[in-house]
Amino acid sequence: MSNLCVIFDLDGTLVDSETLGTESLLELLPELDAPLETLIAAYRGQRMATILADVERRLNRKLPADFEHHYRDHASARMRTHLKPMPGVVEMLKQLTFPLAVASSAPPAKIQLALNVCGIDHYFGQNVFSCYEINTWKPDPAIFLHTAHAMNVTPQQCVVVEDSDVGVVAALAAGIRVLRYGFPHTSPEVTEFREMKRLPSLLQELSLDLR
Repeated sequence: MSNLCVIFDLDGTLVDSETLGTESLLELLPELDAPLETLIAAYRGQRMATILADVERRLNRKLPADFEHHYRDHASARMRTHLKPMPGVVEMLKQLTFPLAVASSAPPAKIQLALNVCGIDHYFGQNVFSCYEINTWKPDPAIFLHTAHAMNVTPQQCVVVEDSDVGVVAALAAGIRVLRYGFPHTSPEVTEFREMKRLPSLLQELSLDLR
């Protein structure tokens, strides 16, 4: 078994859920007058409480007490029929021989639904970890430290694959190397890549560094 453990973010990294989730918000709140892409960028990697607080600020009113429940039902229904893996993810996962895990700010039920719908759940098995299980969210490093401990490895033996600023900050605070997917980052500690087909070779290089 490799001495490198690869920890993936979920939304926007493994599965293309950020657009679907934001579309659900706009369908439920048509008065939310903001472009889809603007909201996707603003909410990337954020916990639901932060997103809903921003929605209330934009609308200048409180949302109903049951809005989050209603939203999650709506978003889950869209995921069941429309969710796809990010481009190249399935082919990339087939090539990896490292221990793999998912560490996400999403609730456990959403993580499992997304992995199942996209047909990639078997790559991770039980190695699926949610911020809801520890009640601490990115950019706090706790979810990545929790995942490393559960995988029986040190942070120095891990690499995190992330697409969001808050996820990158959390991983760096945990002392874990970061491969940033899809978006530029100014930190010299972060390696950027834009196509999933590049990931196996990047991980192989990191694995060799640990020997």
